[in-house]
Amino acid sequence: MQLPSGVSCKLANREVTVDGPKGSLSMRCPPFVDVAIDETSKTVRVTRQDDSKQARANHGLTRALIANMARGVSQGYEQRMEIYGTGYNCKLVGQTLHLNIGFSGRRRGVGSQFELPVPKGVEVVVEKDAARGDTEPAQFLIRGCDKQRVGQFAAEIHSLRKTEPYKGKGIRYHGEHVKRKQGKALTTSA
Repeated sequence: MQLPSGVSCKLANREVTVDGPKGSLSMRCPPFVDVAIDETSKTVRVTRQDDSKQARANHGLTRALIANMARGVSQGYEQRMEIYGTGYNCKLVGQTLHLNIGFSGRRRGVGSQFELPVPKGVEVVVEKDAARGDTEPAQFLIRGCDKQRVGQFAAEIHSLRKTEPYKGKGIRYHGEHVKRKQGKALTTSA
């Protein structure tokens, strides 16, 4: 695997460290896999020690994780989120993301907002703080160099209020399609 320009990789005691302009990430190599770094050609080579099922699985995993780290420290990862629903909003106070997504304080036993601390190495940018009806969502961006942390934080936020199928209210990933259902129809009998 070829490393992008501006990215360096080091190996010490089966610990792979990748440095770049966006930060530094490291991981411990799993068993049955060897990693070799050629600094002159800026390549990383992952090989397996034998042909067992676990060695093959660890080989692909290690290669993908190192590639993700190299892309993360050079370009970074981002996940755009949208909140649909009248009165729903989001704001960033220090390193805490406040989400008002339609729960009352009496129902949950706490305040009406979710207060989520932003994990270390992750940045949140609020682009539009309040939703206006079903057509204009509140929008925010989650970004960082660690793909797993960005994805995990986005998944935690997404699980707080999944989009309901009737009015489409809730939290979505940007571009996520929600299959809408038709509500109950009023029928009259003759």
